[in-house]
Amino acid sequence: MKTFLPILALLAPLGAAGRDMAAELDDVARIATVMVDGDLCRRIVTPRALEYMFKKDPRDPWVDSDNYDVDDRAFIAVKKTLIRLSLLAPFPCDVNLWMPIAGHPDQIHIVIRNVHELSQFWPWGSLHQDMIPQMKEVLSSGQRMIVSNKPGWVSVLAPVYDSMGDIVGLVEAASQKRPDAHENVK
Repeated sequence: MKTFLPILALLAPLGAAGRDMAAELDDVARIATVMVDGDLCRRIVTPRALEYMFKKDPRDPWVDSDNYDVDDRAFIAVKKTLIRLSLLAPFPCDVNLWMPIAGHPDQIHIVIRNVHELSQFWPWGSLHQDMIPQMKEVLSSGQRMIVSNKPGWVSVLAPVYDSMGDIVGLVEAASQKRPDAHENVK
C-alpha cells in the first residue's frame, strides 16, 4: 500500500466527508476509463479460449472452462491496474473487466474479477452471460452508469477505450453497502 501513496496524493481527493458510495465508485470508474488500456484488454482472452467458449460436449460438460486461457502478460498488466483503481475507494470495492464477445452481440464475458469477487451481475462459474441493458447502454453511448439492481449493491459501469477511440469493453466498480467477507468468495 505504501507504494501507492505518492500516486494517490496526485489524484483529486476521494473519500471526502459526506460523499455516498455511488459517488465514490463513480470517481473510481471515471479514472478507470482513462487508465485501463483497451488495446491490452483485447489481447487477454486467447483465440483458443474464444473458440471453446460456446462449445458443448455431452461427454465433457467443462470443455469450455477447461480450454480457457489468457495471454499472461496482458492479463497481469490489466489486473494490476484494476487492483490499483480499487484502492482509490475508501471501502472494499472491486474493479472488474467485462468484454463483449465477437459474434455473440447479446453476450458478455467477465474477463477479470478481483480481490473480493464483488459483482452484482456475475453468476458464479459462468464464462459468459446475457448482457444486461445497462451494459449495452454503456457500450453504445460511452456514458458511465450507476446501477443498483441487487439490494445492497452499487456498481458503476464505465467504458474502456482502445487507442483508436473505440469502446472495447467496460469496467464495473462494485461494492456492497454492508460487505460480507465470506459471501462472494467461493
